[in-house]
Amino acid sequence: MRARIHRSRVTHERWLVSYADFITLLFGFFVVLYAFARADEKKKAEIPQAIDSAFTAMGAFPDYSFKPGNDRSSRGPAESSTVVMGAQALTPNMVKDDLNRIRHELEQRLAGQVAQHTVIIKMGRDGLVISLREAGFFNSGSAIPRSEALLALRKIAASLAGTVYDLRVEGHTDNVPIHTPQFDSNWELSTARANHIGRVLLELHAIPPDRLSAAGYAEFHPVDTNSTAEGRANNRRVDLVVTPRIAINFAAGKPATSNGAWRKITEDDQ
Repeated sequence: MRARIHRSRVTHERWLVSYADFITLLFGFFVVLYAFARADEKKKAEIPQAIDSAFTAMGAFPDYSFKPGNDRSSRGPAESSTVVMGAQALTPNMVKDDLNRIRHELEQRLAGQVAQHTVIIKMGRDGLVISLREAGFFNSGSAIPRSEALLALRKIAASLAGTVYDLRVEGHTDNVPIHTPQFDSNWELSTARANHIGRVLLELHAIPPDRLSAAGYAEFHPVDTNSTAEGRANNRRVDLVVTPRIAINFAAGKPATSNGAWRKITEDDQ
């Protein structure tokens, strides 16, 4: 009986083992890269929060200057509005530039109302003034904004959201006395209109409640003569005054001394 000779079988598929090892290592390499990338994103998100917390503790920035998820850089071009971190830390020229940017943005958003002269946007003594004329926002003798005016208010809210400026809503009337079941005088009418506009802006999250105020001035702060119908129409308005927390004479273009807790602006800040 002849002995069987066992011969090893030669295979040409051993390269598959090395290839599988290579693919496994390559997969692990990309997993590590992905993990590092995710870690970098987390760190980038933590850095501005850490900086903001530090400056807030020092009193340089308000508490609302940064909030996670409120990064306006992720919004589209039509909704973007640069967040100014801490108006108190800015020089007068920087504040003016930023308010002028908001002004130009609003002029584009409200081009139709500006063309119809129902919205007037200008720089005033205290800051940016967005003047809403009665003809475009209220019925005569009424303090409730028209439904068609809400679109313009939404556009204004979109431009103001994310800023750190204060907003003062001012109601104004002409000098024609009013006495209705709702309002005994122009004081009540002007105040009610300011309150209603302020409430709408709060509901649209345009401005935090602690930075919003409303006031009624009746006929005592006119912008035009009350001796003509056109002048009286111009005086019937609600002004939205966007003001920084530093005192600047915007009309004169020169810095002014601040009061209260505000710091003094000197020529060195220019």
